[in-house]
Amino acid sequence: MSTDTLKLAVVLGSVREGRFGEVVTNWFAGLAKEHSAFDVEVIDLAETELPLVLPAIPPAMATEEVRPAGMLPLSAKLAAADAFVVVTPEYNHSFPASLKAVIDWHFTEWQAKPVGFVSYGAQSGGLRAVEQLRQIFPEMHAVTIRDGVAFPFYWEAFGEDGMPRDAEGTSGAVKVMLDELAWWGNALHEARAKSPYTPEG
Repeated sequence: MSTDTLKLAVVLGSVREGRFGEVVTNWFAGLAKEHSAFDVEVIDLAETELPLVLPAIPPAMATEEVRPAGMLPLSAKLAAADAFVVVTPEYNHSFPASLKAVIDWHFTEWQAKPVGFVSYGAQSGGLRAVEQLRQIFPEMHAVTIRDGVAFPFYWEAFGEDGMPRDAEGTSGAVKVMLDELAWWGNALHEARAKSPYTPEG
């Protein structure tokens, strides 16, 4: 297996005013940076031009000329990534429209790469949003990993210092997920290098 550092894109999916996602993302990204397998970059969708109106052509055929100029840096980061972690809240039993937009604007950028999830919400901890994302990413030919991290009643789960109150338990869950993500990231990186992934559709 490759020992090269994998490029991990941590996607902050909420663009809502007063969002809690920054707290969760900053905490998670800090732990991910301590993991020896990853070079971590946070992608904040609130800082990206992300129209909800899509072009007439399929995203698989999208070019730099089709995508808005303000989206191109994000597209390049997604293309360069070896693995993704999506940080998502749960709004009305689902995930934010911003996440669906970034998924739909891209196609090849997701292909043959692993995706993990960190979620937060009320009693479900955002798991209903994650289960829906697990149905969508395979359509992009991405691989969703089994283990994730969820925060039920997130407003009680974090202290004023921005750290989870259950530091040991949550850190352990993150390590399990990152180890799994690293395995899949390395395996798929090597597979893409040997044989470029070129599905139809």
